[in-house]
Amino acid sequence: MPSWCASSSCRRPTKSAAIAGQNLPLPPADLSSIAVFGDTGCRLKADKNAALAARDTDEADEVDEGGKFQDCNNKADWPFEPMSNTIAEKAKPGLVIHVGDYLYRESACPAGDQGCKGSPHGDNWDSWAADFFTPAATLLQAAPWIMTRGNHEICARGGIGYARLLDPSPATGPQPACVEMMDQYMVTVGGRAFIVLDSSNAPDDCPKTGCDSAPYAAQFAAMKPSAGTWLVTHRPIWGFTNSKDKNSGQRKLGIRNMTLQAALAQWNGRPPQGIDLVLSGHIHLWEALSFADGRSPQFVLGDGSTELAHKITEDLEGQPIGGTTVAAASTKHDFGYTIFEPSQQGKHWDATFYDTAGTANLTCKVEPTKATCK
Repeated sequence: MPSWCASSSCRRPTKSAAIAGQNLPLPPADLSSIAVFGDTGCRLKADKNAALAARDTDEADEVDEGGKFQDCNNKADWPFEPMSNTIAEKAKPGLVIHVGDYLYRESACPAGDQGCKGSPHGDNWDSWAADFFTPAATLLQAAPWIMTRGNHEICARGGIGYARLLDPSPATGPQPACVEMMDQYMVTVGGRAFIVLDSSNAPDDCPKTGCDSAPYAAQFAAMKPSAGTWLVTHRPIWGFTNSKDKNSGQRKLGIRNMTLQAALAQWNGRPPQGIDLVLSGHIHLWEALSFADGRSPQFVLGDGSTELAHKITEDLEGQPIGGTTVAAASTKHDFGYTIFEPSQQGKHWDATFYDTAGTANLTCKVEPTKATCK
């Protein structure tokens, strides 16, 4: 990382902020539009990450065989930059929420592969600039961001870069160090509270010895949400995948995240009272899930430009998950982003999925107990 990595904090209320002559967008007084997406980096990966392969678990983006190399030089195959520009120019959000996974350039581009020729790789500034800061430059100047940590930012992967470049925690030394798990924290923007939970290391599936859910149960217990709070965490508490069984090799419907679900067991599977919505990524597609027991709806928004996961073909309604069943579900298998806007009466939020060119494809009415999409 470059020697100029540094952090600074502003006292409230702040009327203006700038670094080296670059004005910084400040949180708005009223929050009328929120852009949400995640899993945005260009996937360059020769094989499974060694640290994750050693786990006796089934990681959502670690189960596919062979190398995965996106065409980073092709904006149709990796559309993060044009999508970011579209959000800045068309949506003009008051807040951007990235639900995690910024750095996907883990392996060197294979010799002769023109799609990713010249790409940097590894946890270093060149890779972070190529995967995130350069393509997101226009949007970074347009609105403040909440930067969630994803599993690609654990210490064994892109954790040093996340700690030095995006982690909002106060530095404990001359250079911020990567920690295995950050404490949950609350951010208030335009009167709306957001709790950010670090689920980057929470295994999607539990080993035969059982889930080590105690650290996450402690994080949930420490939350003090006010009414109408949104929970932002990279791995979805409740989500579905079309995964390959590591024993049979056959594709099946997978359930995520077993560790977080186990952590909520003492509260009957529900997040703390006051949380109205859960925003996540990790699964590389788009899902909106409502549940039969009226718990907070879950949005999975991992369709931000990294290689998409296999399409879910099963009907999710009625599927058991986390001690309840799915009451309503909508899925999309396209790159894009989601804009949340409060209704005119202020009684609910409208969530609209847009493709990378800014064309609306689906709108959901989001209430504290359900999301109705059409």
